[in-house]
Amino acid sequence: MNVTEPGTADLTAAPKVNRTLVEGSIGAFLIVLGSLGIGWLASISPLHRVEFMILLRTETWGVIASTSAMTIGCWIMFRAWLRLGQKLRGWPEGSLVVVRRACWAWGLPLLACVPIFSRDVYAYIGQGRLVAAGHDPYQQGISTISNWFQLGTDTMWSESTTPYGPLFLNVEHVVMMIAGENPDLAVLLFRLVAFAGVVLCMVYTPKLAALHGVSGAKATWITVANPLFLVSFVASAHNDALMVGLAVAGTYYAATGRGIRGVLLITASIGIKPITMVLLPFIGLLWAGRGASWPRRFLYWVYTAGIGLGLMVVIGYANGYGLGWLTVMLTTGTGYSVYAPIGILINFLNGSLGTLGLDSSWVLPTLKLIGRLASVAIVLLLMFKGSHGHIVQRMVLAFTALVVLSPVIHPWYLLWLLPFFAASGIRDDWQIVWVYFTVAFFIAYGVADQLFVWQFMSDVKPFLQQLATLISWAFMIYLALFDPKTRLIFVEFRKSLRLPRSLRFRKAG
Repeated sequence: MNVTEPGTADLTAAPKVNRTLVEGSIGAFLIVLGSLGIGWLASISPLHRVEFMILLRTETWGVIASTSAMTIGCWIMFRAWLRLGQKLRGWPEGSLVVVRRACWAWGLPLLACVPIFSRDVYAYIGQGRLVAAGHDPYQQGISTISNWFQLGTDTMWSESTTPYGPLFLNVEHVVMMIAGENPDLAVLLFRLVAFAGVVLCMVYTPKLAALHGVSGAKATWITVANPLFLVSFVASAHNDALMVGLAVAGTYYAATGRGIRGVLLITASIGIKPITMVLLPFIGLLWAGRGASWPRRFLYWVYTAGIGLGLMVVIGYANGYGLGWLTVMLTTGTGYSVYAPIGILINFLNGSLGTLGLDSSWVLPTLKLIGRLASVAIVLLLMFKGSHGHIVQRMVLAFTALVVLSPVIHPWYLLWLLPFFAASGIRDDWQIVWVYFTVAFFIAYGVADQLFVWQFMSDVKPFLQQLATLISWAFMIYLALFDPKTRLIFVEFRKSLRLPRSLRFRKAG
């Protein structure tokens, strides 16, 4: 619910809007500053020898200041995002220009971040070196190459095979051919690859939204200007950004009758991470067109599968890895996340069975299998049930089923879904408030989850996590209850939940 004060709907003029853009940029710069002290660096990075970085990373006051700066910066960006939505309420002409300015102003500074919220980018470095050495990342872990740990890879990746598609293996190889043994240059190059995905979302999310009668400015604000989106996809340099950008672009082209281009882009997305294979049946329906008979739909499913899967096979064998990418879909997700719905159930059952002295080793594999079977059933149902006008909504619900019914959910997994939900319409009621809540939850989780500190300072880390959590709670309470501007969002939401006066119970007599 994008509540605003009177007079601000006449938008882009406003110095007030510019102040909001500056506010978000200040938040982004604070995130960058904080990342210098508690972001992930490879142990051989020359940045470890910069005197200012030494102070921030080896002194207690330095890591405390860095944690505070990063956390406060995230919440300043979050407030700027809320305020931008308030000030552009109604989304008049010119709003999209303003939202895109915000995306650039808040996203570009994050290119200078030391990786935060995740260190997966260092796994990309290790896998790129595996490819360069002639090894098969679908069969071998990063520990098979020398100096893997010094280049920043988490030990959890040491024996793990890659969960990425064959096209991204090519990207990793090219990046490492350019960067050589320079991990900082490699991180920057991978971040630029991720930023290309952000730009694709910035271009095609409003186009896809227009097809659904949704404001492109609003959809882009919900998606790309979102602080969780920018931090997870730019500061963390996740390849998911490119996967999502290609998927959104492919969906747009399929929905506008350019089916072959749409399938090619979706196939490229699958080549980054095979999870987007779930989109192919719905891309086939879009390509078949409105009013298509069932024989025509099946025919276009064959076309879509033939082009998409055929190209994946060609790419796999051209790389020399064959069908190794198929194992990604069958074997990923060995653990569980404590906040995933299935993860919560696993925790409950493990605890209950452990208390009773009963075996609980069956819980994870059983619930994982049930979740996968349920998600496949939902995908099949949505393929065959529903109108042509709701294909994108059906597609994102199928995608959501795969994510929510998995035992492993990372914060950035939810960003796979957000562009499609935003483009097909998120109402200004509990739906947008749910987006606010989800973004806030995962920002609070992210700032306390992965904080780098040296081993000799490990006793400080619990304090840093508590500090980040305390700052997050303080900001959330302030924004919801005390901030004179943003509290209006939640005041109006609470009012909207009240029953109309005519429906309330009245005292007898």
